Order: sequence, then structure tokens, then C-alpha cells
Amino acid sequence: MPEHGTSAVRLADAVHLAEGTLGHMPAYGSAHLSMLALLVVATVVLTRRARRGAAAGVERALRVAGWVLLANSLFWTAWGFMPWAWNLDESLPLHYSDALRFIVPIALITRAPWAIVVSWFWGLTLNMQSVLTPDVNYFVWIPLEFVEYWIAHLSGVLAPVVLVWGLRLHPTWRGYGIAYAATVGWALIAVTGNALTGANYGYLNRAPDGASVLDLLGPWPQYLLVEALLIAAVWALMTLAWALVDRRRAAPLHGRGGLLRRPTALSPAAPPRTAAAAPRS
Repeated sequence: MPEHGTSAVRLADAVHLAEGTLGHMPAYGSAHLSMLALLVVATVVLTRRARRGAAAGVERALRVAGWVLLANSLFWTAWGFMPWAWNLDESLPLHYSDALRFIVPIALITRAPWAIVVSWFWGLTLNMQSVLTPDVNYFVWIPLEFVEYWIAHLSGVLAPVVLVWGLRLHPTWRGYGIAYAATVGWALIAVTGNALTGANYGYLNRAPDGASVLDLLGPWPQYLLVEALLIAAVWALMTLAWALVDRRRAAPLHGRGGLLRRPTALSPAAPPRTAAAAPRS
């Protein structure tokens, strides 16, 4: 068995080299598992700090993080257009994760409700496919490409969790609808790009070459319809959970458009009891 596994790895490496890549990050190898562990630890720590930290300090830290992520996203997008990195199948920013690279910083910097709800739904579902079943080929410089991949996909989970769980910015049903409309709109953009280039952005023209969640949804184009229905159902459950919490706490709407609700720290499920007045003598 070990010899067979070694042969398979060598064969895979040979195929990647023949395709012009420097290598491939295998799913659930040591590098992948270390990133999953980092994600779990960072999610717990950052969410707790957001809930317990002083409001001004948390707001400042999140905005700084947003500016750093935005600068990095601009750098990485520009990198893809450089002669040494250009690849028609990878360099155009048409994947959902490419859009999320910019939506997450916008949410952190501006607290725009539309950016928060889109980052929440995309980050915890569409983005999770790349977190749990990564399909990563290295083309130019392995350390940089590894780091950039995980900056994008880990921040796509961490930022919305901190905003929604940590700062209690809960999506509403209207936010659900806006996020779903944005998903369909981006699919039309990616499909147009694929038609013009022959690429596979958004995995809308075929499934990824490696194993992925899409393999469980049937062949193309069937998996597109199944995925659309599944996303609608899962997002509805994600929204229902917050709707029930916010209804119980009578949480007010937050921001423009009615996309978010934010229960106050002192809004209990039931009004607190006051001490009974002492009977008159």
C-alpha cells in the first residue's frame, strides 16, 4: 500500500508539471488540516473578543483589518494580470471567492448591510467548498499562492462570523433575498466570462477537476439546479434561526434597507422583574 500511494503521488506530480504547474495542495494533507485548525481557533477567539471588547476598540480593529484585506485583494488581483502569473483560466476575478475578496473588506470598513449579508451567506456556504475541498494548483511561487489562497478563504469565514455572531448584525429575510439575487447576478457575469474565454469560473460550466461537494449533486448541468435549490433552502434555515432569535428579543432593524437586525446587549427575552414594593403599614 505505501508503494502504491507513493506511485500515485509521483504520477500526480508528473501530471501537474506537464500542465505547467509547480504542484498541487492535496485536500486533507498536513497543510490543509493546519489551516482548518487555525480557522476553528481563530473563529472562537475573535468572536469572543468581538462580543466582550470595548465597542470603539473592536470597530477600529475591524476597520484596520478591512483596509489591510482590501489592499491585499488589490495586490493579488493585479498579480494575476502580470506576465509571469497570467492564466486565462485563473487570473480573471470571476470566481465567487474573487468577488468575496472585495465584499468582505467593504463589510468590515463600511458596515454596509448588503456587504454584510452577502459575505455571511457566501462566506459560510459557497466559500466553504473551497475551505473544505480545496482545488489549489501552484503556478509561480508556492508560498505566496498558498498564503493568498488561505487569506481569501479564511477571511471569508472569519469576517462574517465576527460581524454576525460577534457584533450581532443578524440578516433578515430581506437580506436573504438580496444575497440570493446577488448570487444569481454574479453567476450571469461569470457565465458570460466563461462563454467568452472558455474558462470555468464559478464552476458553472463543469465541476472542479478534484473532488468537491459538487460531486454529490450529480453531473453538469444538473448540479447547478440542485445547488441553486440547496442554497435557497440552507440560506432560508440560516435566516430563520436569526429571525426566531430577533423576534424573541424584539430586535430593531439596523442600517438601511431592512437587511439587518441588531439586538441590543440589554434586550432580554422577557422584561426583567423589578423588586416588589414593600407593603404599606
